[in-house]
Amino acid sequence: MTIGTRQDFRIAPEEFFGGMVEVVEQNADAFNAASGGAIRLVPERRRGHYAAESFISRVASLVTRRDIDAVTDVADTPLAQAETVGIKINRRIGPVANTLDSLRKLGRDPGEMSFLLGRQIGKAVAVDYVDTALRAASAALSGVAALDLDVSGEADPGLAHGTLVRAMARLGDAGGRISCFVMHSKPYYDLMAQSVADKVFEVAGVTIYQGTVASFGRPTLVIDSPALVTPGTPDRYRVLGLVEDAIEVAESEERSIVSDVITGLENLVMRIQGEYAFNVRLRGFAWDVVAGGINPTDVALEQKTNWQVAAADVKSLAGVRLTVA
Repeated sequence: MTIGTRQDFRIAPEEFFGGMVEVVEQNADAFNAASGGAIRLVPERRRGHYAAESFISRVASLVTRRDIDAVTDVADTPLAQAETVGIKINRRIGPVANTLDSLRKLGRDPGEMSFLLGRQIGKAVAVDYVDTALRAASAALSGVAALDLDVSGEADPGLAHGTLVRAMARLGDAGGRISCFVMHSKPYYDLMAQSVADKVFEVAGVTIYQGTVASFGRPTLVIDSPALVTPGTPDRYRVLGLVEDAIEVAESEERSIVSDVITGLENLVMRIQGEYAFNVRLRGFAWDVVAGGINPTDVALEQKTNWQVAAADVKSLAGVRLTVA
């Protein structure tokens, strides 16, 4: 008698929906304390497309020699006002749509799926804040020759401790004001490799046992942001040395996310769509409201001529930029 057994059948295991979603894995923890106050995220509602903040420009020859043997008139020195100008960026979320039937087949209700998608949206928005802010800062600093150092074409084009010192030196006696370094993981690990071989002050031992690199007492933010990479042969990477309050990202409008059930189709469909806006302001720079315009694209944000220097002294700007390979 021929009797079928287990070997004659393929028994598929039950599949489980894990209750989680894939999120953007880029580091988004760059704000406030993590950056030593260099990149600030603030909740501040702002109307219009721009946000200007005025300040008193440095007064030239404010302190001069006084002639103790004269009673002649002296000319007044006028005060002058300048302003930094931030730009508002407008974003759309979705729309994302799925049939209700597909959710039921997963054993999930629309409310739960909205919650899980919300987790992904939250991380994606944070990454957008970081990428946009770094894109703007890198472009603005590239337009100030005194603050921009490019070693990518030198004999030793990678990131090394000596290269960081050369970048900090661009600020002269204000180099100590740099509160953090922001870099892609490639130059970071180049610096770690150098640290392993470096025997000065036991840098190698600290790197091996603690997994950190020496960055002159400043925090190092490692972010694989496209804003820090220029593809090529070889790729070039931007390292930003930022001072306190170098970049401000303001959540300038309330985030709106709505969902709706769409009828009139073969199946009921749930659609989710959202909007938000934020302002980017850079220390000592003003967005060119004429050439740059409103709601700029990423290409416009990376146009260095759209960021005008507002401060009289380069030491009052956002920091320095270093390019390595």
